[in-house]
Amino acid sequence: MSPGKRTSSNRAIETNLIRKSSSGLTYIAEWKGGLLEHKMGHLTCFAGGMIALGADGAPGEKTGHQMEQAAEIARTCHESYARTALKLGPEAFRFDGGVEAIATRQNEKYFILRPEVIETYLYMWRFTHDPKYREWGWEAVQALEQHCKVEGGYSGVRDVYASTPNHDDVQQSFYLAETLKYLYLLFSDDDHLPFDHWVFNTEAHPLPVIQKDKTDLPNEVE
Repeated sequence: MSPGKRTSSNRAIETNLIRKSSSGLTYIAEWKGGLLEHKMGHLTCFAGGMIALGADGAPGEKTGHQMEQAAEIARTCHESYARTALKLGPEAFRFDGGVEAIATRQNEKYFILRPEVIETYLYMWRFTHDPKYREWGWEAVQALEQHCKVEGGYSGVRDVYASTPNHDDVQQSFYLAETLKYLYLLFSDDDHLPFDHWVFNTEAHPLPVIQKDKTDLPNEVE
């Protein structure tokens, strides 16, 4: 995507979807049937990393603003984990009825080993080297080990607000393909799959950046 289209997309998201709670948490709401629902899904937490990536190639005057947005979204997604009993994030969390970054409906309180929050921690660490992103990642590792590890692997849990985990007995394939991969890279050196040589697709598959040699370009017509 060209820088111009990226900027236009970010502007539309900021104008129509990004909101700030009364306590200052930045979140990305959902647009449904012409109405804004003040709910942010765990899946949407990838957007912190996406906005940080966009900032890396944005016009100079936009870079700082977008990085600030990315950091705020990362913080909000971390809060969705920190405000649960198990320190694992719910499938979706709301900003209405006096609650912030908390799931209020039973069908949104589950955790199925999703990667998006860890993904944003990885991008924010690579771009800023702020140690809190590794600290937040390690909090997630400890929670996964304590509450999701079972005899045959790792399991999702049905309610992250319960004091003891009720496992769903499912290890999603993306836990290995994405969640653990992002955690591994979060604690690896930056030159291990560096972003200027590799692009991760939406399922965390690394694709090499092909640099076209100038000698391969066709000769200009004289």
